Amino acid sequence: MSYTPGEVFINEEQIKDAVNKIAVEINNKYKNEEVLLVGILKGSFVFMADLIRKLTCPVKIDFMGAKSYGDGTISCGRVNVTKECDMPIRNQHVLIVEDIVDSGCTTSFLKKYFEDKGAKSVRLCALLSKPSRRKVDVNIDFLGFNIPDEFMVGYGLDYAENFRNFNQMHILNP
Repeated sequence: MSYTPGEVFINEEQIKDAVNKIAVEINNKYKNEEVLLVGILKGSFVFMADLIRKLTCPVKIDFMGAKSYGDGTISCGRVNVTKECDMPIRNQHVLIVEDIVDSGCTTSFLKKYFEDKGAKSVRLCALLSKPSRRKVDVNIDFLGFNIPDEFMVGYGLDYAENFRNFNQMHILNP
């Protein structure tokens, strides 16, 4: 079956406004404190690139890869770390940057992961959240949009590694 991007669900201007709003909130929260932004690969890279250019607080960046696998009998499956952070975590204010929080399983794992590594604080920033799909309760500290249970592509989000390059987000159509 071939999939194509359908209607624009969130346009470029709406994304810019959300990134600006989130940046203001992060700047107010951290002020002069240094924060380590950890982008979760691959989907967060576009959002994170736009976000860091709007931050005025001291920022370091790193990336981490994590995937969640379910087998239909376990609600969340297991989380597999595919790339570790290169920067030290201990005593850092860590801000996890996600493109989307869906079930919450990977995000919940990551928060505990960074806490166990000795982070001073761990917060979550996500451009998108699908509350209707949540299996694990997670607190999103900085959020762009709550969205319905639709498969989205564009602005870093993909289907089979396609469509990440769009400046807006589309609902995926079969």
